[in-house]
Formats: sequence, C-alpha cells, structure tokens
Amino acid sequence: MSIEQTSPNQPGGKPRVAIVFGGRSSEHGVSVVTAASVLRAIDRSKYEVLPIGITHEGRWALVGDEPSRMAITDGKLPDVDQVAESAEGQVSLPAAPGNREVVLSEPGSAPKVLGEVDVVLPLLHGPWGEDGTIQGMLELSGVPYVGSGVLASAAGMDKEFTKRILDSHGIGVGDWTVVRPRDWETEEGRAAARERIAALGLPLFVKPCRAGSSMGISKVKDLADLDAAIEEARRHDPKIIVERGVEGREIECAVLEFEDGPRASLPAEVLVGGDFEFYDFEAKYIDSSEVEIPAKLTAEETAEIRRQAVAAFEALGCEGLARVDFFLLNDGRWMVNEINTMPGFTPISAYPKMWEATGMPYPELIDRLLQAALRRSTGLR
Repeated sequence: MSIEQTSPNQPGGKPRVAIVFGGRSSEHGVSVVTAASVLRAIDRSKYEVLPIGITHEGRWALVGDEPSRMAITDGKLPDVDQVAESAEGQVSLPAAPGNREVVLSEPGSAPKVLGEVDVVLPLLHGPWGEDGTIQGMLELSGVPYVGSGVLASAAGMDKEFTKRILDSHGIGVGDWTVVRPRDWETEEGRAAARERIAALGLPLFVKPCRAGSSMGISKVKDLADLDAAIEEARRHDPKIIVERGVEGREIECAVLEFEDGPRASLPAEVLVGGDFEFYDFEAKYIDSSEVEIPAKLTAEETAEIRRQAVAAFEALGCEGLARVDFFLLNDGRWMVNEINTMPGFTPISAYPKMWEATGMPYPELIDRLLQAALRRSTGLR
C-alpha cells in the first residue's frame, strides 16, 4: 500500500482519518461491518483514510481499503485477519503528545512511517474499545478522536453504572440486580444471588454487564433456566446484570453533538417479528428485524423521548454521539434500557437511519462527527 503523507495544515492538505475497528471483544465482526459502511460513505474529497484493524488477539494490522471484503457473507461475520495486508505486520499509533506518526513494523524489515494521523474514528464495540480503553490511550497520545471520553465510555459500557447514573438524575430505569464474579464462586454466594434475582419477578433478562449487540442475552421465564442463562452471559463477561422484564414498545433515539450542544433525531421503533422473543443478535444482524423510522408516536411522545435522550446523553457526560434505547411502557412511562456511546453504523443500523430520516445523510453525519473531533482538544475539558 502506498500512502502519501499530507496534513491539513499544508496547502491543499486533507485531514487523515485512522479508522480503527475489529478488536478483542465478542462484537469484533459487527465492528468490521460498521467500518465497511463508513469506508463506503466517508467523503474522500475531504478526508484521507487509513484503515487499521485490531485482530481478536489484539494485533493492530494495516488493512486494505476494500469495504466489499468486510461484509456479512452467508450469515457469517467478517474478521480482521481475513482483510489484513500482512499476517505479522504491526501498526503502532503515537505514544506521546506532539508525535502523530503511525508506524508499520514487519519482521525482517525496517519500520515504515505511514504518515501522520489527524483524528481517529474508533469504530470499536464492546470491551477493549468502546469502554474507555482506547479513549484513554488516545488521550495519553494527544490524538483527537470521535466520541465520548474515558469516563462516559466506561459508564456507558457498564450497564450497572449507566443505570446508577441515570437514576441519580431522575431518568427512569427498570428493576435490576448484579451478579459479580465473587457471587458465583461459592454455593452460598449463588444461593444469595438467586434469591435477589427471584425477588425481581418473571420474566427476567440475563445479560453480560459490559457487552453489546445483544451478545449473551437470555430471556428467562422459569427460574429453573436461570443458572444456564447466567453461565451463557458469563461466557462474555464475568459480571452479569439481571433485569426484570417489562411490557412495552422498544424505541431508540440518536443523539449528536452540534456546536450549540447535543440534539436528538427522530426516534425509531424496533419491531421484532418471526420466532424472536426479543431483539437478540440474530434478529439484529442476520434475520434483519424491522426498524420503523420514524416511530409511530404522538407529537408529545416524540418530543419527550428526544428530551430524555439528550438528558441521558448529558447525564453520562457523553460527547460526539450516542444511541439511547428506551421502553415506552404500557402505562405511558419512559424507561431507558441502555446507552451506546459508539452505536453501529452498519447498512441496517438504526443510528444513521434515524439521522437520515431527520434530514442528515450518512456522509454528512460522518463529516460532522469528524469535524467535531478535530475541533475538540484532548485532556481535561
């Protein structure tokens, strides 16, 4: 790959965007699909692009700018190892402020400077990416990046702390309890956890506390199935959250930061059909359940969910973007289910579709996110 170095500070220069995707979490494949969509849509007349994939093992690899190779094929998610330019090459981002050079190292060859990076678009979902880890690394490096900072990313990833923060701001959340790793290590701890969970009532949703894309989630309608559901969730995260099921409609709302503050899009409604009882991974990405945009809500309901979405965004201290997922309960109350600080940008993802329905096309959405990141400094702010 031949990469010609330019800088936005040079005459005619364009900002170079490092699009980072893949990662070590169970959402690796979804992240690759998200990156392919962004690579197709980003305005090449305004930005230079440097695709960097992180393998399951954590190796940062140079990836060809070929989004057609990064799609779901025959129901199988793509993988960074399939599209990496080298099986052993290692890409390194800057390690200290003042140096934005990206370096490629390969066995038997001298390190190669790939040029400077002006902004990073971290399209990583789940732990080791969306949870504040890469954000902390970029803060140390002094490299601007799209999206929330360390604390908001970490709190948004952890469903327990999302609920604690929102509840402290008077934003509605459902009944829940957490099963920590030590709770499941002894029979006495398991018995106490089962007692807390049973008090929530049925049905229950058992979830990994720090995972997304509906990975590892089970709906439990009989307490006899509880242990198996917890073990399934623990395959993704040793910390588990159990939530009482609610009756209502699943509504999502996209939030985007503008120069004058965050604004919310028109909302969407998730319509889960077929044999799916809830919006699980297969319903989201394989079977393609329907998402209705805009949701069929009254003007008052639409205004209220947009208000609450912005309130949730600000309560967590989010920056750049977020998708806030709600339940509209049968009694008319709103309840936040979760916040995604780096929502999906796949061809079927609700976040870009909601903004498109609100009047902002996909390429403009990406441009706004990048420009906001370029304006914002790293460090305390």
